[in-house]
Amino acid sequence: MATFETKLIVNKNDLDELNHVNNIRYVEWVQDIAKAHWLEKASSKIINDYHWVMLSHYIEYKSSAFLNDVIKLKTYIINYKGATSTRIVEIYNGADKLLAKSETTWCLINSQTNRPARITPEIIDLF
Repeated sequence: MATFETKLIVNKNDLDELNHVNNIRYVEWVQDIAKAHWLEKASSKIINDYHWVMLSHYIEYKSSAFLNDVIKLKTYIINYKGATSTRIVEIYNGADKLLAKSETTWCLINSQTNRPARITPEIIDLF
């Protein structure tokens, strides 16, 4: 299982009225790292031919993040089936404490037809 990681620093725009990271921001980070992983691994032809849409999303919040925390986002794909894949995103603070974990089912879409497309071995091999 190949993983992809990135880091960010919590800024004031990430916070809610309780002064910790807003739950919506975690969902945005899940989407952002999935997209970054796709763009880093896929060729420009694959990126032009396909895109992903989120079908279902589950996130478990374990702890809070606060202003100026260094956040590590880690993602990997746990399975493929037809046109769908299941991606895990783990969100850690600077002390490697797990803050949140998500499991998201994504559907591969053919950009020409806007219909689901079976995930090819070429795409599977990228991840």
